[in-house]
Amino acid sequence: MSNPFDVKAFLKNLTTAPGVYQMFDVAGKILYVGKAKNLKNRVSSYFHKAEGLTPKTQALVKRIANIEITVAPSEAEALVLEQNLIKAQRPPYNILMRDDKSYPYIFLSDTDEYPRIGVHRGAKKRKGKYYGPFPNASAVRESLSFLQKTFRVRQCEDSVFKNRTRPCLQYQIGRCTGPCVEAISKRNYREDVRHTQLFLEGRSELLHNELVQSMERASHNLAFEEAALHRDQITALRSVQAQNTVDAGQGSADIVACSTEAGQVCMHVLFVRDGRMLGSKSYFLHNKLDESHGELIAEFLPQLYLGGRKMDVPTEVVISHRIEETGVLAQVIGDVCGHKVIINHSVRTHRARWVAMAIEAATQNLRNRLGQQQHTLARFESLQQALNLPEVPSWIECFDISHSSGEATKASCVVFNREGAVKSRYRIFNIEGITAGDDYAAMEQALTRRYSRLQKEGADLPDLLLIDGGKGQLSKAREVMIELGITSMVLFGVAKGTTRKPGFETLIAQDNTEQVLSSDNPALHLIQQIRDEAHRFAITGHKAARDKKRSRSTLEDIPKVGPKRRRDMLKHFGGLQEITKASVADLAKVEGISRNLAEEIYAHLH
Repeated sequence: MSNPFDVKAFLKNLTTAPGVYQMFDVAGKILYVGKAKNLKNRVSSYFHKAEGLTPKTQALVKRIANIEITVAPSEAEALVLEQNLIKAQRPPYNILMRDDKSYPYIFLSDTDEYPRIGVHRGAKKRKGKYYGPFPNASAVRESLSFLQKTFRVRQCEDSVFKNRTRPCLQYQIGRCTGPCVEAISKRNYREDVRHTQLFLEGRSELLHNELVQSMERASHNLAFEEAALHRDQITALRSVQAQNTVDAGQGSADIVACSTEAGQVCMHVLFVRDGRMLGSKSYFLHNKLDESHGELIAEFLPQLYLGGRKMDVPTEVVISHRIEETGVLAQVIGDVCGHKVIINHSVRTHRARWVAMAIEAATQNLRNRLGQQQHTLARFESLQQALNLPEVPSWIECFDISHSSGEATKASCVVFNREGAVKSRYRIFNIEGITAGDDYAAMEQALTRRYSRLQKEGADLPDLLLIDGGKGQLSKAREVMIELGITSMVLFGVAKGTTRKPGFETLIAQDNTEQVLSSDNPALHLIQQIRDEAHRFAITGHKAARDKKRSRSTLEDIPKVGPKRRRDMLKHFGGLQEITKASVADLAKVEGISRNLAEEIYAHLH
């Protein structure tokens, strides 16, 4: 069918103002979102210079059935609008970041009498100092662990700290100085807090010199235990510095490097604050249009800094490849974060070393990822041969059931493609309205809900469906597929062998024929991985539901008894068991509980 889009008529009336363009296919689905300083010139380039486009971009152009234009007052506002549309619509031809979580920080409550340090995410509402951002929680934990061992500032919650009558385990193992029981003077504790701040601010040389002076002073005064403590702090500090190759630099910056291979992209970001590298993070993207490194970075930076993440943007962003029009991008990022931002490409000395480190990390991480994907693809190909499938499956789903003697029954659905697990497609089903412990009914309900919904949405179905169970479970799955009219999926049951040990699984086909693969078969390893992931996901969902149910107090189900009355009763009687034993008269003695309400509470509990 010919493309109904009249390109000539569209371009003839197109404005030269800045703005955003959205490309749609014949079904009205979004394909691509872009921004331009001159809309007429930018959009025309897709059609007038087709021979200069990459094959993937040419494929995009052939699918265009409509283009919508939004004019913006300036290029900067067009950039912001573009990012909002990309985030809302997730166009398939744009590069898309999958990480929308806020970055963690270390929080220091320096206004408290005895300040504490801990991990923080989200809005910075509390009074205190925030250090970061760190690329992930493990980087925060590593820094907190070092600080806990070295300067021993408390990390316990305020509610715990205020109610201690004797030191906790952290004090006993030498990781806290016991401010909760005043085992350390306020002056000495404040000094530990100040040393912690110097470390977090990257002022390691000043901190080192102070510790050396303190050690020498303590040794001169024959306070050898104190001198040994400072000696250990100096040793720990030097050890951390030796592991950090960017301490020679100064200032704060994000270093963004790009590496591409086989249609995939790795963006690696180094987070440097006050001359100290807090950590790094890799983002893996798909190069849908065979864009250059510079073009990819130009698309990535707005998503990194304008995508709604809670993060502090440094004054400098150093990039591995040159991009056009850095001024507008830096202006918009600066407007959002509230201070001037510079985007640099041509750098020297320590910044050049940072860029080299980031490029090497991006390259190695991408190769490792591609190697894992190739390994997974090889196992998919082995699976085709082992199960005699018509083609290599591209999408596999597996179901499992979990419960405790029928309590809190959950069904899990995990999804794998040729690149591995697709966790964004995982689903957990609450199973209700069945006889407790009836796994067949649970499987029937989960499969029916899953695939009836996919059919109603017009979504694709998996090539292969694995059922964790024997012939009974598989038979129930076949019944569901027949009822739904689904014939395109291949079904297999994965039953434990007679020994019930890994490596002896029995695979049951739709016609009930059985086969056992050798324990070194890559296809069996893939099946085990998928089955185990379904099992893990089902158990995780089940345990969460069961624990939530069991931790719920019976008092919460009593009408007219809210949180305050529950607290008052628990304070009065000391516990649920005593409340249950109480008479109506005893219950009526609790403040706020009348005789009539006491009778209702007693009737409910008995």
